[in-house]
Amino acid sequence: MNVTTIGIDLAKTVFSIHGTDQYGKVLVRKRLNRPKLLPYIAQLPPCLIGMEACSGAHYWAREMTELGHDVRIIAPRFVAPYRKSSKNDDNDAEAICEAVSRTNMRFVPIKTEDQQATLSLHRIRRGLTKERTAQINQIRGLLAEFGLIIPQGRYHARHRIPEILEDAENGLPMLARRLLNNINQRILQLDEEILTYDREIEAMARRDEQAKRLMAIPGIGLQTATAILASAPDPRQFKSGRHFAAWLGLVPRQYSTGGKVRLGRITKRGDKYLRMLLIHGTRAVIAKLPDKQDRLSGWAIDLVERRGYKRAAVALAAKNARIIWALLMNQTEFKTQPMEG
Repeated sequence: MNVTTIGIDLAKTVFSIHGTDQYGKVLVRKRLNRPKLLPYIAQLPPCLIGMEACSGAHYWAREMTELGHDVRIIAPRFVAPYRKSSKNDDNDAEAICEAVSRTNMRFVPIKTEDQQATLSLHRIRRGLTKERTAQINQIRGLLAEFGLIIPQGRYHARHRIPEILEDAENGLPMLARRLLNNINQRILQLDEEILTYDREIEAMARRDEQAKRLMAIPGIGLQTATAILASAPDPRQFKSGRHFAAWLGLVPRQYSTGGKVRLGRITKRGDKYLRMLLIHGTRAVIAKLPDKQDRLSGWAIDLVERRGYKRAAVALAAKNARIIWALLMNQTEFKTQPMEG
């Protein structure tokens, strides 16, 4: 059986497989349970294997690569156009097999175990920060029911909640006081957990020379540097810094026809978490622009005046993405250039 291309629809227990030869003739169309998948792939000659990006895709890609196959991961939105009929596992596997054979198809880089571990750290920390925000908002809302108002923001809550709970003259019932104290204790526990993860990320960044190189860029901190190195593929896979910025969804959405160019908001493609970190970092940079005298800061100041704060923050994030690509591609250091004139 001369199978050259295989599409696998991944699942938890049952996997659909669609295989073709070099002429596109269907040779394999079957389902296998989880324990039988790798033994079946191992007995095949080296071939091109495609699968959708989903939970477990990177694990299977690494395992099958070790067996000598050329494994490619495809974003689901690039597979959908190749599905010929109704959506089911077999049709998905056929669509994946068709998509992976296209020479101009875009693929998701296969992550290493260390990269996935680093991203697990970031995801857990992100989940804890969301939980902390939810707890703070809940306690603010419940206190408002009793006429006790706390300004927005974590730091206001940190100082005001203990004062309210200790004030015996504010009319807060004992039952509510006890319940709100339980929520506050959970917030304090979350603070400690997040701080532990922050220290882990800091230690990770201090040990990595690439992370140190990225942190020299204004607006790139510990979290952004480690997240980018764990998420972004080899910079050689991008033609230029603009392609890297486009991969992060930081370039304008284009809808052009008839020779007329129309540009809209940013595409917001790619990793939402990385994009958020980059934009939050540039917001911190813009807040301190009046104290800077370098060329990049001068460009940003002019952009804020012409286009406004939010657009300038996104534009600076896109510029930082290009700088990141250049530093990683050329293995150079970031140097601040003095303002001309």
